[in-house]
Amino acid sequence: MAMYRKLGKTSSQRKALLRNQVTQLLWHGKIVTTEARAKEVRKIAEGLIALAVKEKDNFEMVKVTAKVPMKDKDGKRVKEVVDGKKVTKFDTVEKEIKKDLPSRLHARRQMLKVLYSCVEVPTENKGKKRGTKEIDLVAKMFDEYGVKYANRNGGYTRIIKKGPRKGDAAMEVILELI
Repeated sequence: MAMYRKLGKTSSQRKALLRNQVTQLLWHGKIVTTEARAKEVRKIAEGLIALAVKEKDNFEMVKVTAKVPMKDKDGKRVKEVVDGKKVTKFDTVEKEIKKDLPSRLHARRQMLKVLYSCVEVPTENKGKKRGTKEIDLVAKMFDEYGVKYANRNGGYTRIIKKGPRKGDAAMEVILELI
């Protein structure tokens, strides 16, 4: 017997479909799909959330110094003339960042194998590239879902039956995070 459902797709199509649905589930919190797909997505998503719960506190805070360009009141970079060339002035700033320990770094890379990158588009600039920002979904997994489900032993998702789909009568369900 197979360890997974084939979903009527080739392996590359199936992997892409499942990756996309897992990413959308973790980004939006719920998706509407067929029952067979939901059961496959649930397996993958719950494994990723369990990984996030396990590694949520596995980091250390490190102080680093960084060079940051100086900016004027309008937000433009301040330039100075050095040897006849205009050069940007830099300030040295000390920052405190999270540094992943090896097991958390491995977990991060395991998640990145499955999740696609997400881009958030502001509602007022729909269709324009300006103002969009890339979302770090893995950081959301550790910071939000890891903390949210810390006291829970599995069962992070719920499947609610919606009814048969009109076109092909496939059972539609809502797959959501609890």
